[in-house]
Amino acid sequence: MPVIKLIVLIATLFFSQLLSAAQPSVLLAKVYDETKHHDVSKYLVSEKFDGVRAIWTGTHLVTRKGNTINAPSWFTGVLPNVWLDGELWTKQNDFASLSGIVRTKIPNNHDWQSVTYQVFDMPDTDLPFSIRYENYNKLITNLNSPHIKAVKQYRFINNQLLTDYFESITKQGGEGVMLHLASAKHTSGRSNELLKLKPYLDAEAVVIAYLPGKGKYQDMLGALRVKTPEGVIFSIGTGFNDDDRRSPPPIGSVVTYRYHGLTKNGLPRFASYLRVRAGL
Repeated sequence: MPVIKLIVLIATLFFSQLLSAAQPSVLLAKVYDETKHHDVSKYLVSEKFDGVRAIWTGTHLVTRKGNTINAPSWFTGVLPNVWLDGELWTKQNDFASLSGIVRTKIPNNHDWQSVTYQVFDMPDTDLPFSIRYENYNKLITNLNSPHIKAVKQYRFINNQLLTDYFESITKQGGEGVMLHLASAKHTSGRSNELLKLKPYLDAEAVVIAYLPGKGKYQDMLGALRVKTPEGVIFSIGTGFNDDDRRSPPPIGSVVTYRYHGLTKNGLPRFASYLRVRAGL
């Protein structure tokens, strides 16, 4: 074979491998809307884990922004050379502790012992989610590793069965459930093919000012004045512990808050502080 043709062939193979190894774009969920009367029998349903989103590229564990997660080698060493999507998770209502573990540049082996990788997808643009679920479930079962878990998916034939499952999860302290269209092939961005159902809504806003505390919160934070991406300005006065009030989130930082719908003026109803958005 002529040298030039050989070089072209090698280059073609090299670049095709790079393209095939490209990180799949992340699928993001929209909020489940009861008024749209979704046919729940067409979805696979699982528990929603309040963890840190983590993508296994086949060689590295990264956040959905592409930042490296410095997990111990024993944690990732058992993972195969395939793309996986999931959540790093410890237990319910433990996000702050988990975030600290994951963000550490030099991983603490003892802390990582409490972390599991809850895998909920094996991205493939050619396969429907129902088949991808079978694939990742079989793969992780064969791994037989205690810290790598396959998120179990359920099918419900009607809304009442979905409601019963949702209530069983939230009564145990769970965050809610996810509905993934069984026939959907993997895609990127926010989509109705993936829906989140929670007992409350959550959103993000930028801190623009502090309001002083009164009474027992004298000389401490009373409330955060925040601005949403849509330009709505309002105050968040609940959800803080004493440490938060002594050392509130910096001006300009992005915080996550929960709320229960909107008022007639378009403001979040019963807004409550959750946390500073992790810089992941």
